[in-house]
Amino acid sequence: MDDMLDKYRGSLVGGAVGDALGYAVEFCSERQIFSEYGENGITEYALKNGKALISDDTQMTMFTATALLDGITRGKLRGIMGDFSTYMAFEYQGWYLTQTANYPVDIEENYAKYSWVMNLPEMFSHRAPGNTCLSVLAAGGKGTIEKPINNSKGCGGIMRVAPIGLYFSEGKMDIASIDKIGAECAAITHGHELGYIPAAALVHMVSLLSHNNDITLLEAVTSSVRTMQQIFNRARYIDDFVELIELAVKLSQSGGSDLDNIHKLGEGWVAEETLAIA
Repeated sequence: MDDMLDKYRGSLVGGAVGDALGYAVEFCSERQIFSEYGENGITEYALKNGKALISDDTQMTMFTATALLDGITRGKLRGIMGDFSTYMAFEYQGWYLTQTANYPVDIEENYAKYSWVMNLPEMFSHRAPGNTCLSVLAAGGKGTIEKPINNSKGCGGIMRVAPIGLYFSEGKMDIASIDKIGAECAAITHGHELGYIPAAALVHMVSLLSHNNDITLLEAVTSSVRTMQQIFNRARYIDDFVELIELAVKLSQSGGSDLDNIHKLGEGWVAEETLAIA
């Protein structure tokens, strides 16, 4: 059990650590980064008042984890619960308040949006989230795979889904169902196929790698691609997704420099490029 908890902490804390390192240069060009930080790019934290700041990516990851606890707790205590995307959509409304209001918010006035994570003053740190997440949540919307809310494939959907792969394993449900929860989570705000398929693929990899000691990263990626082809066999852009991930695997084995390889995969602003680069 300790080994499992270590993996969970490693994923969540590791994600936050990387996010805090990169947040300082999130909107900088490659030229700006090398000019300011040297040929190796940013390698140390850019501190603000002695702290390395996380972005909305880590914030929303925490709200995703909380949504899972919401649903599971209700199911255990009351014997009935909705689908997980319902709880995620609720939690993201709470996150939206942390970006548009100040701590503390009026609980009674915002009861329909209030999450216990909002008891943490640090969550009310206004960052620079994508317009897609903000506009969808401002309208109170809840997109689904069947009823897309827009045609966005930005990275705002994939960056928050890791807790799903951590919580669920094949011992609890079949892997395709776990992946589908990841897709539905991203589809709340990102309606393009390539906005939610990469999220499902990441959940697949995280689930396999966090619950098995005898699987390699390459095996997890290969399994993920194969399962996406099965789940989304009618998706218009599934071949584009597969091609890009297979290119990423090929480049990872080529011996080329990371920077050159990244240039061949994209800039990471859209979900499929985000996953391929990672």
